[in-house]
Amino acid sequence: MEHMLSMFFTFKDKYLAWMDLPVMTVIDIVEIVIIAFLFYTILVWIKSTRAWNLLKGLMVILVFVFMAAVFQMNTILWLAKNTIDVGITALVIIFQPELRRALEQLGRKNFLRGIASFDFGKNEVETISNKTINELVRACFEMSKVKTGALIVIEDSVVLSEYERTGIAVDAILTNQLLINIFEKNTPLHDGAIIVRGDRVVSATCYLPLSDNMELSKELGTRHRAAIGISEVSDSLTIVVSEENGAVSVALKGELIRRLDQEGLRHYLKLLQKCEPDNKRKGLLKRRLKNAKQDSQMDYK
Repeated sequence: MEHMLSMFFTFKDKYLAWMDLPVMTVIDIVEIVIIAFLFYTILVWIKSTRAWNLLKGLMVILVFVFMAAVFQMNTILWLAKNTIDVGITALVIIFQPELRRALEQLGRKNFLRGIASFDFGKNEVETISNKTINELVRACFEMSKVKTGALIVIEDSVVLSEYERTGIAVDAILTNQLLINIFEKNTPLHDGAIIVRGDRVVSATCYLPLSDNMELSKELGTRHRAAIGISEVSDSLTIVVSEENGAVSVALKGELIRRLDQEGLRHYLKLLQKCEPDNKRKGLLKRRLKNAKQDSQMDYK
């Protein structure tokens, strides 16, 4: 490390002296790296929480404030100046659970290990597989036939740890038999929602926020309102199986799509699947070519 820094300073003094660059020491470079890492970590944290949508809204407001400053709109600038303190306090109150969880993660070993490894390119968002989609569709319509109520929340990019902690940890591979057993009437885990992350059921009997949308139909029960409520505060997809008529519905982005058939449910579940990164696809292609070459050699022998 010291050798690389000395080479950098030698190069700067020899070839970049004419640029009149500010004097930089080793401490300055270390400080820049630390600030860059902290800034990156904060952005990643914001992207995986509800704060991402808030950040986009704040950026729109900042654009309007910038335009007001350019055109000397004094009233708007006065309002913006006098609401900054109140806005910061409101943000702390609104995102108190997320801030508390972020502070808790500072002392965990996984966080410290992430700093040491500098694995910035790792994508922590787990993607639902085709096998899990088939298991979900099969389980939902088997429960629909016997009118077994179900509430299944499938996590997307926004982490649902806040609601996961309200239930009982399961951490099991999702299968249609597991879902049917969980929602079977008069069983310990049937009341409440389950949260699915990737191909695993992470928690059961979870409490979800109810939607306060006054335009919703009065015939919708608590299960449907909870499905719409969680879709209003996150980008998750929630499957609801009605206990009254067995209808299968999906809540997404604050809307409820009712009375789906198997192909309709499969279509919405496919929306949760992410495209594989280029390096992952290249690695898979290399493995396939290697296996094909080995098979051809075996056939030749």
